[in-house]
Amino acid sequence: MSKNILFIISDEHQARAMSCAGHPLVKTPNMDRLAARGVRFTNAYTPSPICVPARASLATGKYAHQTGYWDNALAYDGRVKGWGHALHDAGVAVTSIGKLHYRNDSDPTGFDEQIVPMHIMDGVGQIWGSVRNPLPDIRKRPKIMEQVGAGLSKYNKYDLLIAERCEDWFANRVPKDKPWLLFASFVAPHFPLIVPQEYLDMYDPVDMPLPEFREKNGYKAHPWAARMREFADIDAVFGDDDDRRRLAIASYFALCTFVDAQIGRVLEALDKAGMAGETIVVYTSDHGETLGMRDRWGKSVLYGESTRIPMIVAGPGIPSGKVCNTAVNLLDLPPAFMKNFGLTKPDDWPGTSLFDIAGKKDNPERTSFSEYHAAQSPSGGFMVANAHWKYHYYVGYEPELFDLKKDPEEGNNLINDPDCAHIAADMYKKLLEVCDPDKVDAAAKADQDVLVAKWGGPEAAINAGTPGETPPPVA
Repeated sequence: MSKNILFIISDEHQARAMSCAGHPLVKTPNMDRLAARGVRFTNAYTPSPICVPARASLATGKYAHQTGYWDNALAYDGRVKGWGHALHDAGVAVTSIGKLHYRNDSDPTGFDEQIVPMHIMDGVGQIWGSVRNPLPDIRKRPKIMEQVGAGLSKYNKYDLLIAERCEDWFANRVPKDKPWLLFASFVAPHFPLIVPQEYLDMYDPVDMPLPEFREKNGYKAHPWAARMREFADIDAVFGDDDDRRRLAIASYFALCTFVDAQIGRVLEALDKAGMAGETIVVYTSDHGETLGMRDRWGKSVLYGESTRIPMIVAGPGIPSGKVCNTAVNLLDLPPAFMKNFGLTKPDDWPGTSLFDIAGKKDNPERTSFSEYHAAQSPSGGFMVANAHWKYHYYVGYEPELFDLKKDPEEGNNLINDPDCAHIAADMYKKLLEVCDPDKVDAAAKADQDVLVAKWGGPEAAINAGTPGETPPPVA
């Protein structure tokens, strides 16, 4: 048991985009050092590949279908109590610095203090993303990839401020008389893909490889994902300009290095405070980034580039220099936080302490779960995965099955391979052990229909709420 926990999270960090994960281009020296003295998980997943539901699940220890925090307009409001409340009640100081993406800063969400918090815009979020029953035939024109290259965005400034506030917290405000958990939350490498020039200089766009699976290369999108693209074709902003795509990829990798540098500042502040020896450090992200794969940018799909996340744990009681291949989830963190401070997790939390998993032998059969009910999706999407197999279930569409050992990029769908029929049946059974996907899809749409009706119906709601990325609380 560690006295304290430093929980660092970024936004939209693709699992493979770390040098310690073997990426040939990305430079993440601070993450690498953390992994070298701890455990890096190679099969970590988000409970939902989009910001607000993922963060609500992380806060509550529960899946989206257990709580009803379905999308980027139905944000965490403290209605469902989570680990923050439990730790606070037990006398642990719980502080957040940076992005939370809850409803607002006045709801009782389990923190003693929120420092420069970022929440959904106006407490409303992406109302248009709740219009899914049915998904409209109109074509949205997302602008998230219009800004790429060198510069200093509002998000960059915000991340620099977050690192500064973390340094100040360790220097002047860290509790000395009680245990604490600090939630330090950065925005990078989330779009817009603007990054200071010094970081972009590390990545020559000419050297950036374009994604393998693209329509121009013969890739055919699954009908569920194709319907999403019909609604919002983010890649279309690039047209035939592959040089600009390479610049976007270079900018994303540069943002990974940028956020790594901010994490290094936080870790150095922990060291200067003399508390590194009594503090477990966790690094992860809320979801991944498609980065042009399958002609997509952002997140929102079930493929590994979107659902897999980095996960590193280091500190007292954690093995050093270990790589764990057991499938894990963000929802394995809340039980770990609870157990570390001598508390028992609620029975309806599906996770197991990540700190315990870190010390055990790999379990190739352990299954992780993710679900999606948000913007652009025509129906609920569900994923179950272990270290070998990955299964996608789409309500109203054919499933997908991938052999992760032979096909880590998930390009060869084996769902109709008779030799894999028993695997598909077993994975579907594992899905049903978590939830009934058809019932969950109906429940999500029913809640979203209520919200859409409050905004005057689909025609009014489709243009309501945050049009793109959430603005930071400070410029």
